[in-house]
Amino acid sequence: MHHLTILSYIVWDPMKEIIRGIQPPVWYSVLFALGFIIGYQIMVYIFKKEGKDPLNVDTLTVHMVLATIIGARLGHLLFYEPDRFLADPSMFIRTWEGGLASHGAAFGILAALFLYRNYFITVGWFPPLKFKKQKKAGQSYLWIVDRIVITVALAAVFIRMGNFVNSEIVGKPTGTDQGVVFGRIAEMYFEDGINGVDRAEASKGTSTEDLEPGIVPVDIYVTFEGTSSTEQEIRAKIEREFKPMLTRYPVNEHYQEPLGTPLNYELTPIGRQWAATIHTYGIVRYPAQLYESATSLILFFILLALWLKYKERTPEGLLLGIFLIWIFGLRVFHETFKENQVAFEEGMKYNMGQLLSIPLVLIGFFVLIRSMVVSKKKE
Repeated sequence: MHHLTILSYIVWDPMKEIIRGIQPPVWYSVLFALGFIIGYQIMVYIFKKEGKDPLNVDTLTVHMVLATIIGARLGHLLFYEPDRFLADPSMFIRTWEGGLASHGAAFGILAALFLYRNYFITVGWFPPLKFKKQKKAGQSYLWIVDRIVITVALAAVFIRMGNFVNSEIVGKPTGTDQGVVFGRIAEMYFEDGINGVDRAEASKGTSTEDLEPGIVPVDIYVTFEGTSSTEQEIRAKIEREFKPMLTRYPVNEHYQEPLGTPLNYELTPIGRQWAATIHTYGIVRYPAQLYESATSLILFFILLALWLKYKERTPEGLLLGIFLIWIFGLRVFHETFKENQVAFEEGMKYNMGQLLSIPLVLIGFFVLIRSMVVSKKKE
């Protein structure tokens, strides 16, 4: 066993809901929307500074929101769950089941910006969408994409923060005592899956020794509903239901409850209720979502600084090329710290996220080199 310090690891267990017990709004949705709201203000500023009609940003935002949601959802289903999707296309609208892919969003945004640049779209009864060819004056395709990737980089910061709050797209186990234990999963299953549980809260364990490197003490404080249960009844419930739940999927993805030993817990009366402190162990993982959020933030400042320097003189394709190389080049690296999203990736040398990133990086190099060549010819 190794001795732990206060800085060894953290137990991360925020609620998805902003207000407990009220499903909407949830933190992920708020952070997702915040990325678009701030991005909208940035685009209005850019349009004004470059002498473009800022009212166009309203239309551009509608294209971006729809492209991001539709592209990300469709991308996830086609890239990660194609068999299920083809068998049940209605999965597309069941967004509450989860599943968005940033690569799908990227392709969706590029397609939507082509439509924004070249067509005026109206909504009707039949056909529901009417396309009238009408190019945006003074806004080439690359001009638009170069500016929009500034806001996309910022949106990626908020989206990955939302993933971190939701304890999703988690990192692999670190194998050391430094990292994050995603504790919320046990709280959710205790509260929703065991009758009589009022609330569960995971926190850093009181023990100063780990079970082995990367398997660290976690205490789960559980309060029970009602006042009529006896101590014997509560103990029977704890011993019958809590240990099996800690050792079953998906809770055991984040906890390692020792097998073959009784559950280690203490039961105390709190007023007319009972409360238990369960002593178990958590699996320390990389906070991979924060790595992506941090590198996206750096990219946002780089792109914004380049635009502030050149504004309308920004070589077309420069910002897009940097964006694609940075975001998806680092995605290949970030994936080495993340758990695979679906089972079929387990036997692959490179997972789906890495494979989908490679062509986008190559496109980024092509666009960047083209931008530099064209810029040099204009000098």
